[in-house]
Amino acid sequence: MDLKDKLLDSHIAFEEELGPKDSIQKLRNQALKTFEAKGFPSKKLEAWKYTSLNSLIQDDYLLFPKSEKAVALNEIKHVFLYEVDTYKVVFIDGIHSPFLSDTTHDGLDVCLLSAALSKPKYSELIKQYFGSVADKEENMTALNTSYAREGAYIYIPPSVVAEKPIEIIHLSTGDQGPVWLQPRNLIVVDTNAQVQIVERHQSLLEHQVVTNSVTELIAHQEALVDYYKIQNDLDSASLIDNTYIAQDKNSHVSVHTFSFGGKITRNNLNFYQRGEHINSTLKGITLLQGKQHVDHNTLVHHAQPNCESHQDYKGIFSDRSIGVFNGKILVDKIAQKTNAFQQNNNVILNDKAKVNTKLQLEIFADDVRCSHGCTIGQLDEEALFYLRSRGIPKKEAKGLMTYAFANNVLQSVQIPTLKKRINKLIANKLGVNLGFDL
Repeated sequence: MDLKDKLLDSHIAFEEELGPKDSIQKLRNQALKTFEAKGFPSKKLEAWKYTSLNSLIQDDYLLFPKSEKAVALNEIKHVFLYEVDTYKVVFIDGIHSPFLSDTTHDGLDVCLLSAALSKPKYSELIKQYFGSVADKEENMTALNTSYAREGAYIYIPPSVVAEKPIEIIHLSTGDQGPVWLQPRNLIVVDTNAQVQIVERHQSLLEHQVVTNSVTELIAHQEALVDYYKIQNDLDSASLIDNTYIAQDKNSHVSVHTFSFGGKITRNNLNFYQRGEHINSTLKGITLLQGKQHVDHNTLVHHAQPNCESHQDYKGIFSDRSIGVFNGKILVDKIAQKTNAFQQNNNVILNDKAKVNTKLQLEIFADDVRCSHGCTIGQLDEEALFYLRSRGIPKKEAKGLMTYAFANNVLQSVQIPTLKKRINKLIANKLGVNLGFDL
């Protein structure tokens, strides 16, 4: 039995385990029909031209891990922002870990999606927002929706500023063999509210794990959201991440994606601007080695006038790694006075690495400022010679240059502890001591 058939056949058992029908049962069944009709995406689809899932869907996966493995805090301390106090929603092999989590309902809601789905007091919010932003026709999103049950539920009420960052952590132990995980996050930031969120998927041992994740984020008027995705997984782990963001008038949402590891990583990041004076920021750093593969697909849909978007992605590739960037800006006819910027710059450190990049502008308005650009090249030999002439060894000189290349993306990180952590990760990946306190 291939994986698609297994997923379709296993859905009956999944529904039985759920028990009484909940508020999203109809959405699940519709999504299952969509996945049954479309199956897994192939390279025949333009959006998946440079990324194949064939190596992932040949294996036999455990779909429903039954028990949570006990994990010592000192073994996973490095995964958390332990230097600062945070709210935490932690899952081990897809199962919530109360011991490692720090949830709350005190002035805001940071809890489990399964709890929100089962409690009447959340039913109106679930009915209003769940499935309202996600693309119902996208293959992997439909698969996730059909099995949606567990993940993070976050609600920030009007004019509330979350006093500390929120961490969403998914850990995989390998204790139960190859596993297929499908977390679902629903985040609603109400009028004039503010929040910082850090999301991480991390396998703890070398084993086959595929995470098919979907996040829906709704930012209402005047809302401010800083969202950070840290992807630094082992080479046996793969991630398919679909994130859908809807913004209302005067809101500002910023998403930073740091892709440093994993077998295959696919990031679909979609912004939908639904009011005027919106600001959308998409930034990313990709640093790959070995045979790692990262594919960034972005969409910013400008549907109202007087809005801005800023995309800036940096890629550094060595060995036989492959990078893909497919960015799209869509400007509707009504969206006059749009200011949209898109940039993708890449450095290839040897002849075996590969980058595929495609930047797209679809503009139907005539009073706009839209620009895009990309570069693919190697380190500047003259600059490298200059650093070496000043007594800096070749390896360290290359490290300093690649660090400087990516550094402007880090300048906009608003959590100092996280900024320091990412700096150290980059330095470690480059294998150099930068010579100053990060």
